[in-house]
Amino acid sequence: MRRLILAILIGFMAPSWVLAESEEGPKLQNANVDLNDRVGLQNGARLFLNYCVSCHSASMMRYNRAAADLGIPESKMKANLMFTTEKIGETMTVAMQGADAEAWFGIRPPDLSVIARSRGDDWLYSFLQGFYADPTRPTGVNNAYLPNVAMPHVLWELQGIQRPVYGTEKDETTGKSVQVLEGLETDKPGKMTEVEFKKSLRNLVSFLVYLGEPAKLVRYRLGVAVLLFLSVLLVAAYLVKREYWKDVH
Repeated sequence: MRRLILAILIGFMAPSWVLAESEEGPKLQNANVDLNDRVGLQNGARLFLNYCVSCHSASMMRYNRAAADLGIPESKMKANLMFTTEKIGETMTVAMQGADAEAWFGIRPPDLSVIARSRGDDWLYSFLQGFYADPTRPTGVNNAYLPNVAMPHVLWELQGIQRPVYGTEKDETTGKSVQVLEGLETDKPGKMTEVEFKKSLRNLVSFLVYLGEPAKLVRYRLGVAVLLFLSVLLVAAYLVKREYWKDVH
C-alpha cells in the first residue's frame, strides 16, 4: 500500500519537476501562432520546404494535402516548393540517408511532423532565434536554448550572425565565479531586419504547428459555422419563447 501511495505522489510531482527543469536557461519567447493567417502559413510552408526538408522530413504530411489545406495550387507547389523527384501525392521525405546524417552531424535529424506537439510552439520560436557563433563547435554555432546542438544555423543568411554576451555569477556550491550566457547581440546583420525575421519565424512555427495537427484548420472553420448556427438558433428560440409566454401572461 505504501508503495502504491508513493508511486501516485511521484506521478503527481513529475510534471512539476519537468516544469522546473524547463524554466532553467533563457526565458521562452511567445510565438503568437495564428493558424487563421493563410498567407502566413503559405510563407511558413515556403520556408520549411526551402530550408528544413534538405535535412528533416515530415513523413506524415503529403504535398497535395498541404497544398489543399493552405490554398496553394498544385501547379505552384510542384513548380516552386518541390525540388526533387517526388510526386505531388507523396510525403515530405528527405533524400539524405540516416547514416550520412549521423556521420556529418553526429545524430540523425528528427522527423518534424509532430515536433510542435512535442516541443511546443514557444520553444521552437525561441530555439530558432537562439543560434550564436561558437568556433568550438563542429558547425561553428551553438544555441542558447539547446546547448551543444548538432544542428547548423540554416537561417543565418536571413537572421545574420549573433555573438554571445557573457556575465559572471557565483556558483552556490563552490563559491567560485562562473561565466554565464546573459544574452545575444547581432554581430553581422542578415538579409532581414529583426522584425521581418521574427515574422518569418512565426510563419514557420505556425506551419510546424499545422503539421502536427492538420485537422485544426478544419475544426476552426467548422467552429465558426457552428457558432453562427447557434447564434441564429438562439434568436429563433428567444422569439418562440417570447411568443409562447405572451399568451400565458
